[in-house]
Amino acid sequence: MDSSWIFTSWQTVFMALISTIGIYIVLIVFTRISGLRSFSKMSSFDFAITVAIGSVLASTILFRPPSLVHAAVAMGSLFGIQMLVAYFRGNSAIMRKLVDNEPLLLMKNTEIIEENLKRAKVTHSDLRAKLREANVTKMTQVQAVVMESTGDIAVLHHDDPNHDLDDALLEGVQGWNK
Repeated sequence: MDSSWIFTSWQTVFMALISTIGIYIVLIVFTRISGLRSFSKMSSFDFAITVAIGSVLASTILFRPPSLVHAAVAMGSLFGIQMLVAYFRGNSAIMRKLVDNEPLLLMKNTEIIEENLKRAKVTHSDLRAKLREANVTKMTQVQAVVMESTGDIAVLHHDDPNHDLDDALLEGVQGWNK
């Protein structure tokens, strides 16, 4: 029986500890340099970068290759790419169109927009779960349900069915026209 599946040498444990501390320091430094947006989920691109950074962290901690230096360079590259894309998203409509998804209206008042539900690949069960999660107790409370550009689903609701929804909140949402 191969006990290496369970046990390891003290040298390996020590090197894992050193790698963990080292990559954690690298993470803090790059997060400080790039700012609070580093781990936001403002776009699907941000989410992908966050997952990639997590993968680099895990690989560095658990495996000998990549080396700590290799991982720091990879992580720096990911942070750098994210900063560049964020800069160009803020200054270029073309880049925004390439990188960002547009939010999509799934429900307007009590009406479920079937075509958009299919487009977003959201089921009625998914939609009901999000309504419950938002503490909707009556369908008449719903004013809009939006699949955001990040993939999150936002439920805008109010207890007073006569309460008007501010159009500015739905600016840029596909399918919203008052």
